[in-house]
Amino acid sequence: MRTGRPITLLTLTMTERRTLEQWGRRPRTAQAFAQRARIILACAEGQSNTAVAARLRMAKPTVGKWRARFVAKRLDGLLDEPRPGAPRSITDAEVERVVARTLETTPRDATHWSTRAMANACGLSQSAISRIWRAFGLQPHRTETFQLSKDPLFVEKVRDIVGLYLHPPDKALVLCVDEKAQIQALDRTQPLRPMRPGQVERRTHDYRRHGTTSLFAALNVKTGQVIGQLHQRQRTREFRKFLDTIAANVPAQLDVHLILDNYGTHKTALIRRWLLKRPRFHVHFTPTSASWLNLVERWFALLTEKQLRRGVHRSTQALRAAIRAYIAHTNDHSKPFVWTKTADEILANVARFCHRISDSGH
Repeated sequence: MRTGRPITLLTLTMTERRTLEQWGRRPRTAQAFAQRARIILACAEGQSNTAVAARLRMAKPTVGKWRARFVAKRLDGLLDEPRPGAPRSITDAEVERVVARTLETTPRDATHWSTRAMANACGLSQSAISRIWRAFGLQPHRTETFQLSKDPLFVEKVRDIVGLYLHPPDKALVLCVDEKAQIQALDRTQPLRPMRPGQVERRTHDYRRHGTTSLFAALNVKTGQVIGQLHQRQRTREFRKFLDTIAANVPAQLDVHLILDNYGTHKTALIRRWLLKRPRFHVHFTPTSASWLNLVERWFALLTEKQLRRGVHRSTQALRAAIRAYIAHTNDHSKPFVWTKTADEILANVARFCHRISDSGH
């Protein structure tokens, strides 16, 4: 009675198993390599090629190929074999020189290297510089900004605010409050050219200003709904009026936790007196230079992206009407922002970043 072709027995040493498990856990990079490691680990459990192929959803010959390669050459058998082609024309020393020069120097006439400038400086082709930069993840043309908070109570404030997001108190409302000041009513100097097949929408780069308005907004963390109020100016007087609006819109039996940044109008004597008269209001200030902790900033970003950046408003009245319409749409289709990071995870990320930049040598 035929039982099929016998499979090659496969056993692993402890070192091989640890190495394969490490390779197999790769989340994004070298996925083909990680798949081979998972094949060998499954084969080491005594499963047949058919069972391993079904379990990993791949072809049976693929499983047989990598099983045989591993039995013959062990871990080296999982590496890609050298492919035919012309020998390398760029040495390791030249690659090292390009990488070091990119990281440690700048050209005389610029703040950063371009592929053309680096090619001229190193005597290599522009495409070779591009390949080297891609291989090492170098992008001299790009830059990003960062801001580290110097607040002495940074840790305590992060834990306080994140705690409100992840574990909101009972019989209370958590509102993220902030202002988006000096929103400009802008009109292009010439009519828009609408989008057509094969052509994107076109607009002039210059514009006419028709005044400004300031938006005060309070985002309900639980529901995603927004209380909004528009004012011509952004002073303590307007902020107190907005607090009155919040008080009128929140049920009297609920406590209110306000998450605010450190803007001056939030801390004046007038606001302190207003809060003292209303003990159900509790204020939680974000750390300095850490406005990203205030969820209403995320809603402001959506307002800018969907309504303001490409909007055409020929008057402040038109701008106000567009903002009110967006607030109404938000409240009719409300969906809360879900905060997922714990305070410990945030603080660990900040600590890793600080450690990395302090060891950079700059």
